[in-house]
Amino acid sequence: MTGLKKKGKLQVVFGPMFSGKTSELIRRVQRYNLAGYRCLVVRYTHDNRYSTDSVATHDGMALNAILTSKLCDISHLVEPYDVIGIDEGQFFPDIVEFCEAQSDSGKKVVVAALDGTYQRAAFGRVLGLIPLAEEVLKLNSICMSCSAEAPFTKRIGRETEVEVIGGAEKYMSVCQDCYVSEPTIARSPFKNLRPPAYVIPINLL
Repeated sequence: MTGLKKKGKLQVVFGPMFSGKTSELIRRVQRYNLAGYRCLVVRYTHDNRYSTDSVATHDGMALNAILTSKLCDISHLVEPYDVIGIDEGQFFPDIVEFCEAQSDSGKKVVVAALDGTYQRAAFGRVLGLIPLAEEVLKLNSICMSCSAEAPFTKRIGRETEVEVIGGAEKYMSVCQDCYVSEPTIARSPFKNLRPPAYVIPINLL
């Protein structure tokens, strides 16, 4: 967008698995795109659950994206853009420094991320965005055991590493009671996921 004074802004959308974080990221980036802003969407390289070249939701919405494992590696690409959307922000080791630099330079940055691991611990460095953010939104999912509000993610598999990328075959969203008491067996409504049905174009250069 040209002719307007740049005002930087950092927006962060937190939540457990299946809470609509990526859908909210897409919604916000779309709004900026419709207003004429030049938008860039970034996705973590190793997360290819639903698409290999876009940010995609469980229900098939998607935005074209560039892939990287470190945000500093794409610093030279972001200059022409007004808005930067970052999905799965918890995986980027340099998320805090990158977002601070870009929002301070006048760009609008939207981050979607898990705030906690399956052990209910801080995920990577992503909580360091909170003091820098103009807006922080925490979404809940629906508990896959009892249908209550679900703020947590529980792992179904036996892996112990923090970074284990997967969908409903590895994780379930749960309330606090079910996190503590329920066995890690989920009848997930997302078990028959399909690839994105359509990709939404955004206002690239």
